[in-house]
Amino acid sequence: MSRFSPDKPILVTCGLPYANGMAHIGHLRTYIPADIFVRSLKKMGHEVTFVCGSDTHGTPIVFNAEEQNTTPQALIKKYHSHFDETFKSMGIEFDAFGTTDDPTNHNRTHDIVNRLIENDYVYPKTIEIAYCAGCNRFLPDRYVEGECPHCAESARGDECDQGCGKHLEPGELKNPVCTICGGVAEYKEQEHFFFKLSQFNDYLLEYLDRLDGTSNARNYALGWVKQGLDDWCITRNLEWGVKFPGRDDLVVYVWVDAPIGYIAFTEEWANATGDSWEKYWKDDGEIVHFIGGDIIYHHCIFLPAMLKGAGYSPASSVVASGMVKIENKTFSKSRGYVVWVGDDYMQQGFHQDLLRYYLASYTSHTKELNFSWKVFQEKTNTELVGVFGNFLYRTLLFAYKNFKAIPEGKLDDEVMETIQNTIDEASEAMEKYEFKKYADSVMTLASYGNIYFQSREPWNLIKEDKEECGRVLKNCMQIGKALTLLYEPLIPEKAGNAWKQLGMESDVHTALYSQGTVPVESGTSLNKPSILFKKIEDETIEKMEAIASQRVKEANEKQNRKKGEQIMTDNEEITFEDFGKLDMRVGTIVEAEKVEKADKLLRLEVDIGEETPRQIVAGIALTHSPEEVKGRQVIVLANLKPAKLCGVKSFGMVLAGVDEDGGAILLSPEKEAKNGTQIG
Repeated sequence: MSRFSPDKPILVTCGLPYANGMAHIGHLRTYIPADIFVRSLKKMGHEVTFVCGSDTHGTPIVFNAEEQNTTPQALIKKYHSHFDETFKSMGIEFDAFGTTDDPTNHNRTHDIVNRLIENDYVYPKTIEIAYCAGCNRFLPDRYVEGECPHCAESARGDECDQGCGKHLEPGELKNPVCTICGGVAEYKEQEHFFFKLSQFNDYLLEYLDRLDGTSNARNYALGWVKQGLDDWCITRNLEWGVKFPGRDDLVVYVWVDAPIGYIAFTEEWANATGDSWEKYWKDDGEIVHFIGGDIIYHHCIFLPAMLKGAGYSPASSVVASGMVKIENKTFSKSRGYVVWVGDDYMQQGFHQDLLRYYLASYTSHTKELNFSWKVFQEKTNTELVGVFGNFLYRTLLFAYKNFKAIPEGKLDDEVMETIQNTIDEASEAMEKYEFKKYADSVMTLASYGNIYFQSREPWNLIKEDKEECGRVLKNCMQIGKALTLLYEPLIPEKAGNAWKQLGMESDVHTALYSQGTVPVESGTSLNKPSILFKKIEDETIEKMEAIASQRVKEANEKQNRKKGEQIMTDNEEITFEDFGKLDMRVGTIVEAEKVEKADKLLRLEVDIGEETPRQIVAGIALTHSPEEVKGRQVIVLANLKPAKLCGVKSFGMVLAGVDEDGGAILLSPEKEAKNGTQIG
């Protein structure tokens, strides 16, 4: 049974791309599956609206504009156009693609904030805000860096991006530093406005219990809500953004107006088409958010609470994707582990549908996706070229050469049953957001078609029984028709090509899955077919790997230069007496385990010659498993001031270097030494 009512329209949204940089493959992990989902729902007969837009406010926009000596308006115009063009080039078709700086979004944000104020969900409060005397300005979000109050890792003003990943409120950072001039910041009092998020605990527990979508989104949000929620500061000291009602010196926090953009873009679509936006956002509509896994908190906690408080309808489903790796390395633009959609893909001559297929079929949507040029080549050559493309081409070519049209003949019951079962299985997988399972189901039908063709040996039948040969080919054409319909959401342009080669005059993009069991029409003229997919050669992949390697090399050289420049700038020398204050000892790791909710941290127990082992938290979990470090001798800084990392107290530091990929290199003695041996 379908989870979506056939009589209820569906709105699909995508997390907004930030208009502050170029599109990379990490972006497409969200937008391509969402486009596939929309196309598939339409093929099931649903009414679907698909909206998105550029996120154009917040400190990074202002910060980047200042660095480039331009205005925020000019910056967002550049990147909004870039994303709009990129999405179109990848076959992603939005019904509306706006910006959060559109007047519609300013007006809709004011309406929602005013409703929250009227409903007593917003209140003023004087708090301490980081302030830089040198720059003579308050420092919101990205303008300030410091120490996370929860895990002591380096963090920025609104998020612990290097450690525990927690959202941070203004004033929470310890030891704040201005990111503009590098000067030490101080805290000054200022009035800001808070949303009573804490009052929505019970509502959110009930909401999340019924929320559809992927379990990673629901479970992550439930973990936070069960801990209890704090009120949320919703204003910032910026000139760029949506003004807070009644205040010229404050704008609403970007995570207020950005998701409200979903409503504004729906409103713009409704104004353009004469339809209704309220049927989604006021009448408990069917709303499906597609987002990255890093913004679950905002979409499953902040947004539904805000909408509830203002009398709007929240999403019925939230679909969160897993993260992206590049060649088994953590995605990092600064380290060079990135694939740019323009420079590295489209401009290198790759067809957009190949990447669409890879992103959908590589792994489960909620799991980590690794992009590898070699795997990309293998999937393309083996599956698209070798299975689907091969089946369709050999069928069409044989039919064209021997019949010049779709032959006469009865369709096998088994063939029709297999097609229907595949449509049912694929539709069910799509409704459960299982894109890999969908792709696998369709590829299984393509394999079935190849086996059907091969086992019946039409090259022999054409000599012995032309009528039977025609019947076999008609069955193959029926399989090809169903395959093309099922592949259209995944590879829309190639499917359009295949549809025409099958002699179809209708539009494959609007044709329903149910057409897959409508018999192909005998006598339909066929033209000489062309090959759908070309094999990707080894030389092409070697070229792309060389480009990737060079980018990583240049990124490492840039980082090393920065480190060298920093050392030269700081010019801080220490005396031998200073060095003598460091209590460094040899120790053996006797126990090791991962720290809960902290991907980078291991909790170690290290024997450094004392009565009991020292508990030390080390940021080495991405490169070292608990099993491989247990029993290993390391160098420990024993007199480091204790710190609490993600709730676990650490009494020292395990010394390590950093390799060119950012991984930890543990320092060890030249040969086994007695635990507690002094270093110096």
